Amino acid sequence: MASKTFDTSVVSENSSQELDFIYDDTDTHANEIAELYSYTEQHELHFNVKAFEDQMQSYNLRPVWQNLTGDQQKSIIYKLLDQLEVSNKQIRMKAARCILYMAQGCWAEVQSDKEQQEWERINVMMLYECGTFSAFVELLNIEIENNTAANTAIRKLAVSLADSVDLRVILSVLYIITEVMREECKCLDDSDYRHNVEAFKEELMNPCEDELLIVKLLGMVTSFCSGSAPPFPMKKVLLLLWKLILVSLGGMETLKTLKKQYREEAGLNNLQQDTIEVAKAMRPSSPPTSATDLLDTQNVKKNNRPFRRSLMKQSSLDEPNLEYESGRGILIKNEGAMDGGENDVDEGVFVNEPGMGGFQNNYDNYSRLNNPPESRPDTPPPAKAKTLPWTPKVRQKDLDLFLDSSRLKFVGYKLQGDRESLAGLPQPIHEGLSTLKKHMYISLAEIQIRKEEEIAKNPISTQEPPIKQTATEILYQAMLPNLPQHMIALLKILLAAAPTTRTKTDSINIMADVLPEEMPVTVLQSMKLGIDVNRHKEIIIKAVSAILLLLLKHFKLNHVYQFEFMSQHLVFANCIPLVLKFLNQNILGYIEARNAISILDFPMCVIGDQPELTSDNLEVWDNQNYSWRNVFSCINLLRVLNKLTKWKHSRIMMLVVFKSAPILKRTLKVMHGMLQLYVLKLLKMQTKYLGRQWRKTNMKTISVIYAKVRHRLNDDWAFGNADVEARPWDFQAEECTLRACVDRFNNRRYSNAPKDEELEPVDTSITSVLGANIELTEEFKQHYELWLQQEVFQTSINWDDLLLGSSYEI
Repeated sequence: MASKTFDTSVVSENSSQELDFIYDDTDTHANEIAELYSYTEQHELHFNVKAFEDQMQSYNLRPVWQNLTGDQQKSIIYKLLDQLEVSNKQIRMKAARCILYMAQGCWAEVQSDKEQQEWERINVMMLYECGTFSAFVELLNIEIENNTAANTAIRKLAVSLADSVDLRVILSVLYIITEVMREECKCLDDSDYRHNVEAFKEELMNPCEDELLIVKLLGMVTSFCSGSAPPFPMKKVLLLLWKLILVSLGGMETLKTLKKQYREEAGLNNLQQDTIEVAKAMRPSSPPTSATDLLDTQNVKKNNRPFRRSLMKQSSLDEPNLEYESGRGILIKNEGAMDGGENDVDEGVFVNEPGMGGFQNNYDNYSRLNNPPESRPDTPPPAKAKTLPWTPKVRQKDLDLFLDSSRLKFVGYKLQGDRESLAGLPQPIHEGLSTLKKHMYISLAEIQIRKEEEIAKNPISTQEPPIKQTATEILYQAMLPNLPQHMIALLKILLAAAPTTRTKTDSINIMADVLPEEMPVTVLQSMKLGIDVNRHKEIIIKAVSAILLLLLKHFKLNHVYQFEFMSQHLVFANCIPLVLKFLNQNILGYIEARNAISILDFPMCVIGDQPELTSDNLEVWDNQNYSWRNVFSCINLLRVLNKLTKWKHSRIMMLVVFKSAPILKRTLKVMHGMLQLYVLKLLKMQTKYLGRQWRKTNMKTISVIYAKVRHRLNDDWAFGNADVEARPWDFQAEECTLRACVDRFNNRRYSNAPKDEELEPVDTSITSVLGANIELTEEFKQHYELWLQQEVFQTSINWDDLLLGSSYEI
């Protein structure tokens, strides 16, 4: 099978072009629907039309869906749903194909993509109102059991598209309904189907069901990776899983709203910058030069000029748009100081030119800059100086460390827990403390950790608030028993789909729903299949990366220890080296790959006259210089890597050990502001561990980090710290402590193990004690009258004192 190769000359020409990619929860609705189908299953679309026509003829109706009234359409849907419950599998799947054709918008009756999408929306809403989604969930359960039993009886060595026909039909119906509902969520306020969308969300997270559909799909992925299940169509399973999480938990806008709500409930301010919004507005920086390029440039400069030395004045630091002009250290405006090309050298370099003429001219320039003429009334105001894109942040821990070190230095002792007393400290320390407090940022995670520490310290006296049954909380409780296995399975899928992975005989087969029964015999067929296989892998990576990021974001917002539990199992399953392995490729080639054939995308492949597929139209590409799904996947994986390593020294050291710095620096060649931001964050957190020589040869990278990444006051990220580097055992201790806190959290809130009655608080309420349902033993029931005589009638009790809660004597 010949796979399509990527032309590296295209990469070299386009590597400096800025990508107009806009990061969002998903691609366009049309692209998301088109990616559901492989090119090799295109011929199966006509089976749906045939099943629909046969079914309509059996009802003595013309096979034209649009000519039927609403009541007739609903009547047909109900009849088809009844057929889904018959024992004959052939009848069941024929009815399922009819419903799939309706969900696809009855494409044989339309003339354009827009018309198909409109009928798709109308039909999906009608199908959902008739109960189609829940019926297909039950059908999915039946099909999984049947396929698993068949797989146990006989295992095929070579699997193909024909082995998952029925499952693909069921998953396609579920996916289309979910995707249309997700699209409807965007305009929920103006939607005619608002009630349907809200009911759909509620159905997805209904805790009364035996098992959530999301957890069921995760179980399919886990059993598939463990080899205990047949070759499920993994691409469709993962796409459906991703969209279900996106609809039930929410995307970026939902996360922003929930964060604001939770911070207000915790009494925290919401005056903060949204990372996604600021990152979207960032312009990318040119890729930093390597040390060799920098030395070559400096040698050229040396050969052309007789004298060179470095100098940086304080005045150049005061104005970010000023730098020294080559000549006599004259300050000039520099509008692109941080966005220079690869051949830029360090700022602050100047050369003595021979002759007084040059000196006089530079002196005149200096005078003009320092003594500008008076502005006329019509003179436009000067351009606003560039500023850093982020407001600095300070943690409470940073402020405490600053106070402790200052007191120890000037007073000679510490005041544990005191953040107000400044006696004995000089005025600059007062000003520094004021600045730190001005930029103080308290996160929700800090509040939650503080609450957990209080409960652990005083388990009896500290009352835990009731657990809110949010969608995230319901999902976490359902995932908790098998969450480690789910994470391992998702990473196995990601590893199998990564372009840097070599195919092994013992690796899992994720190509079961793309490989045809008969292998291609012509060059054109081989090229088509090669593109389809690569496209298949890219879609899987896109879905897995989005699933991991969504779960991490929502778990962290719901409770930090839920996030830490998932994070630790991802780290234990080697997620960090796996992401680095993915990034360690020709990243420009991956982002600019054109693994798509537009004329074969649904619904273009079935609407109107179809052109013949040739090698010429196989190579037709659009004017876009990137693949949306590949840029999306790269940003998602970089965000996951940031989530796992932020403030975790042991995991940051893993980045250093796996030599991530050169891999990440190569990723900076992608000209996209948001992608570069997350790369620079990863470089910033490990800079102090990389050594002085690395910092000397990567000064431009450090300059870009300074210009693009948020500053944490008192953070010495740009300086080496030998003490920190020499204590690796402390990092492991931090990880073990975190694991203990997470286990304590899970055991207290979700464990069914019996609790120690001696540590439980005593119930002093008479109403609840007397109203408690106590199971009496058989022995007590037999001697009840004797107990009543001895303990009640013959004993005097002061009931007034008892009811008032005072002591009494018997």
